[in-house]
Amino acid sequence: MVNGVKLAFQMEGVTLPMDRILPLKRSDAASSTTNRFKRIAATIQELGLVEPLIVYPQKGHRGHYLLLDGHARFEVLKSRGDKEAFCLIATDDEAFTYNHKVNQISPIQEHFMILKAIEHGVPEDRIATVLNLDLTRLRTKRDLLKGICPEAVALLKDRKISAPALREVKRVAPMRQIEMAELMIASSNYSASYAKCLLAATPQDQMIQPDKPKAVPGLSAEDMARMEREMETLSRDFRLIEESYGRSVLNLVIAVGYLRKLLNNAAVLRYLSKHFAEILAEFQKIVEAATLEGSA
Repeated sequence: MVNGVKLAFQMEGVTLPMDRILPLKRSDAASSTTNRFKRIAATIQELGLVEPLIVYPQKGHRGHYLLLDGHARFEVLKSRGDKEAFCLIATDDEAFTYNHKVNQISPIQEHFMILKAIEHGVPEDRIATVLNLDLTRLRTKRDLLKGICPEAVALLKDRKISAPALREVKRVAPMRQIEMAELMIASSNYSASYAKCLLAATPQDQMIQPDKPKAVPGLSAEDMARMEREMETLSRDFRLIEESYGRSVLNLVIAVGYLRKLLNNAAVLRYLSKHFAEILAEFQKIVEAATLEGSA
């Protein structure tokens, strides 16, 4: 009989005195000045404790608990003077909780979250308060994707691209926006400086305002012209590689399979070893390299 899945927490949460919860790590004074801490504090102030603290019974001290997860929330509650906190009691003394596997939302996902809240009637000033933002910054996040085509948004929606980088993307025509998004993804580089380089390499007729010369600090007109030529060559080569990649991988798999079959034949192996030892060594390197790549 297959055993049931063990629950990580007790089914019901409990409210515990703060002085009976022992943090597993100390927080320094600098941590309370970070944007993340301030946002958590603003959220708790506006909405209360949304996510319970995760605790585990302290051995040898009945009624006392170790804090496994939620140290920033704990510090915020303590700084507010709260005497109690709502907690979930873990069934294992394991600090590697689900929160360590949570991916932080990207700027584009945050933009959609803000739009969704506004659509549901949440006032902008309250959203700004919960996110620890002023109204100007909130509206900048709200309007983050204005001027960017849906195809480029779809490519970048899960990527950690910054608002300054998106501002550079907005300066080019839709087809060029898609190209810039593809190049960013291919290089895994979503920084504003890389976006500026791509902008500098964009032909003038692909700009949103083609009659207005693009200005990039630190680059002369000659530098930008040279970058345009080099980027055009790079983009062409990238497209050629992209088109032939699948076919090349298939050919490699077939070739490696054939070589492996040859090397598994004792007679062929003896012959190559006697007459073509150098070729045999290269064949073995190819087969081993492919095997290692497949098992990685």
